[in-house]
Amino acid sequence: MSKKIKTAFVCDQCGADYPRWNGQCTACGEWNTIKEVRLTSAASERQSRATGYAGSQSKVQLLSDVNLSQAERICSGLSEFDRVLGGGIVQGSVVLIGGAPGAGKSTLLLQALANIGERGNKVLYVSGEESLQQIAERAHRLKLPADKIMMLAETSVQRICDVLDEIQPHVLVIDSIQVMHTQDADSAPGSVSQVRESASYLTQYAKKNQVSIFMVGHVTKDQSLAGPMTLSHIVDTQVILASTDDARFRVLRADKNRFGSVGELGFFAMDSSGLKEVKNPSAMFLNRAEKPSSGSVVTVLWEGTRPLLVEIQALVTECQYGNPRRLAVGIDQNRLAMLLAVLAKHGGIFTAADEIYANVVGGIKITETSSDLAILIAVVSSFRNKIIPHDAFFFGEVGLNGEIRPVANGHARLNDAAKHGFKSAVIPKANAPKKAVDGLKIYPVATISEALDRLAEF
Repeated sequence: MSKKIKTAFVCDQCGADYPRWNGQCTACGEWNTIKEVRLTSAASERQSRATGYAGSQSKVQLLSDVNLSQAERICSGLSEFDRVLGGGIVQGSVVLIGGAPGAGKSTLLLQALANIGERGNKVLYVSGEESLQQIAERAHRLKLPADKIMMLAETSVQRICDVLDEIQPHVLVIDSIQVMHTQDADSAPGSVSQVRESASYLTQYAKKNQVSIFMVGHVTKDQSLAGPMTLSHIVDTQVILASTDDARFRVLRADKNRFGSVGELGFFAMDSSGLKEVKNPSAMFLNRAEKPSSGSVVTVLWEGTRPLLVEIQALVTECQYGNPRRLAVGIDQNRLAMLLAVLAKHGGIFTAADEIYANVVGGIKITETSSDLAILIAVVSSFRNKIIPHDAFFFGEVGLNGEIRPVANGHARLNDAAKHGFKSAVIPKANAPKKAVDGLKIYPVATISEALDRLAEF
């Protein structure tokens, strides 16, 4: 008598499971994403619990007895790539890299493998989507040393691991994890269970054999990684390669990193010879017009471990139809509304009847609060038609009581702006340095009203 096959209904966007099929996933709100999957047998479940994602079981030991020696990281030959990874490739680590089609994921990994292979390390590129001829043509176009990269066209993770046992590479690329399949799951490749089990199988192999693995992942329409949420928990590092408003540039961002800081950014420029590193990203985002205009303000963000100079633009205009609009690009819409309320309450500038548009030039999305003061100054500059000099910049967090609060790494922000030729800075009073910064005149402020008074002096 055959055993009944157990099934479950899982959302392929967020990984939530349900006892029966639903049209909409109540966890993530997406429609028609709940798929029926077959559950693994009890023996497979026991084996999975025995090993886990990180490999075989380990014995219990005291925390003081754990070996703290760190293995030497592998350099990819791309300093911006190594920066996002936390200083290089950790042996035995698993990195999931996602991005929109055409962003340059395969190009970036192919260039990194070529550099790693040139240093005497064995590298293997496993393709499940492109033919080997297509990859060879790309390598020829990029003028990469083709004799240093081993290639394999395969989608079975068991077969891939058998090949790994034979050649024992140091770095492996899986392109992509969505087309891989394992014999332990009966569903079709690309399903929730196949992606989860394939990633788990490869991660266990990486931990046991100290092989660094890069998995290429697809993204959804909202630029988030496709597949079950479990996939993000399995891997050690998760990075996203995205393009800016200018299609020539690419931004590599770390969303999760067990071996480095989260939020680190790497900048690349795409040309006919592949991805080139951008050593000075501030110059990339500060390509401003020669003639200053109102509503344009520069601020200093802190991304990962370095400062980044960006331009914030604001436009305040009379409302033409019905309710005035509030549109923000690169800035949180709710935070913009809160700052406008603070400006009206403590700055005496009322914009309730005006339409306001705010934009971060270059496609950067601001996730910290140090840009609050710059946003308000940009709005006031456009509202009063006041031109801010090109050599002035602003940073500071704005509180609900109208106070200007300090931000982290204030001195490093000042030094970086001074290196780029800026002469004036309006910053929180608590961030004022004890020693003067060469070539930089600093205006410390404590409240919104003080900042507006300083604005009148420009």
